[in-house]
Amino acid sequence: MAEKRDYYEVLGVEKNASAEEIKKAYRKKAIQYHPDKNPGDKEAEEKFKEAAEAYEVLSDPQKRQRYDQFGFAGMQGAGGFSGGGMSMEDIFSHFGDIFEGAGFDLGDLGNMFMGGGRSRGQRVRRGSDMRVKVRLTLEEIAAGCEKKIKVRKLIQCKSCNGTGSADGSTETCPTCKGSGRMIRQQRGIFGMMQVQTECETCHGEGKIIKNRCPKCNGEGVIRDEEIITITIPAGVAGGMQLTVSGKGNAAPRGGVNGDLLVLIEEEEHKDFIRQDSDLIYNLLLDMPTAVLGGQVQIPTLNGEAKITITPGTQPGKVLRMRGKGLPRIDQYGRNYGTGDLLINVGVYIPEKLSKDERKLIEQLQDSPNIAPGAADKKNFFRNLFGI
Repeated sequence: MAEKRDYYEVLGVEKNASAEEIKKAYRKKAIQYHPDKNPGDKEAEEKFKEAAEAYEVLSDPQKRQRYDQFGFAGMQGAGGFSGGGMSMEDIFSHFGDIFEGAGFDLGDLGNMFMGGGRSRGQRVRRGSDMRVKVRLTLEEIAAGCEKKIKVRKLIQCKSCNGTGSADGSTETCPTCKGSGRMIRQQRGIFGMMQVQTECETCHGEGKIIKNRCPKCNGEGVIRDEEIITITIPAGVAGGMQLTVSGKGNAAPRGGVNGDLLVLIEEEEHKDFIRQDSDLIYNLLLDMPTAVLGGQVQIPTLNGEAKITITPGTQPGKVLRMRGKGLPRIDQYGRNYGTGDLLINVGVYIPEKLSKDERKLIEQLQDSPNIAPGAADKKNFFRNLFGI
């Protein structure tokens, strides 16, 4: 399978391109590689789909932001599509709006190039997508998990099996004769041409219902609750969006269900701060342990672990426990290892002392190894602040 190309490269624009520049670039690619202009050319068809996929992401500010930040990994379940997984008709329907200003849509390009019309046939309705938020702990993100959520949505009417007809019968639309389309004249950038439009009587379905189902009023859908199981892969991050195909709202009269879009939110952890696939833990040592060294217990996502503190450990030192972070995901959504647990070491200086404790500290004041030298001072601030 060929490696996916960068979306900006596909459209031939810079990464700081404006929305209008992206729109113009896609329009140019769509015309150049349109199947009606390149009949039988599989390579042109793939480039047409590739351009459509790139535009679908870069024209959406939220998807573009995720792509810029995470690459293709950010598009996992982002409500987008794989150009190879959509039919040509889906692409025509999905992106036709960008050609409205020019007097035609993508579905009409066949009329321009081939002198004829590409009939889209009867319309198949699609249910709307739904968006939900799912909050996850770092432990759930590290291991991956399943979540069951209850959503209120449009589901297929059981009384009519989604047909919208009380007796299951329909009639051919008298206006379009069952085609779902009508022919009209329209002026475009190349003059007058014939274009196909959706039939206003049957709304593209090619059939009409005489005896409507009383429960759904002929729509074929009703609103009800459904419990949906969502599989969360390991390593996701807050702001990512997953797609559960076909679990959105049902479409009227036997169409295609929409998708359920799952926005990931992370719960704040009591011990750790997340930094990409690494975790950060702030460890505050008492003075004797920092000076003398020893072993201390620290939390991990899998329980507690012991680490060794070497004598003379300075504040600002960073210890690393390899493989104790979160799963790493590359730009294609593939796992390639695990991040680390980074331990920031601090030393607690007591603010209140008893008379005996104060006396002990005073006895150490004049010891030759207690006061820092010039080299100690320089190394301390370099390690702590990087200066």
